[in-house]
Amino acid sequence: MSLSNPMAAREIKIRKEDKSAATDYLKKAIDNYKQMLSAIESNNYNAAATLAIQCAISSADALCVFERGVRSISDDHLDVCELIESLTLPEAKERAKTLRKIISKKNMVQYERRNIFQSEAQEIVKQASRFYHWVKSILPTKE
Repeated sequence: MSLSNPMAAREIKIRKEDKSAATDYLKKAIDNYKQMLSAIESNNYNAAATLAIQCAISSADALCVFERGVRSISDDHLDVCELIESLTLPEAKERAKTLRKIISKKNMVQYERRNIFQSEAQEIVKQASRFYHWVKSILPTKE
């Protein structure tokens, strides 16, 4: 299944999900968020940045499933940003920009040779935290 994006003139690969699955994706986001905070406190910057990216992606999946019953299964992780942008939620367009900043760091964080600097980790953790808290403010949680 795919979703057409008139702005990009291409389709985003998506999978239909039961809206109740949003809690499963949110649980992944919660777990990644907690471990991200632990990693940054331990000066483990590579792990903190990786967990921040995973937290943001799982948060986005949770929100898309909750709001529309779909999530991106595209090879391009940035496609989920377009799904977020398409939601009829206040701040969706602005939050999609934040998500795009986070995910755009994925290759550098996870595949490049060099280690992540403290300032880079702190910035990505800050952005991921903001995105995560926005999603949590929308979704019902059972914590």
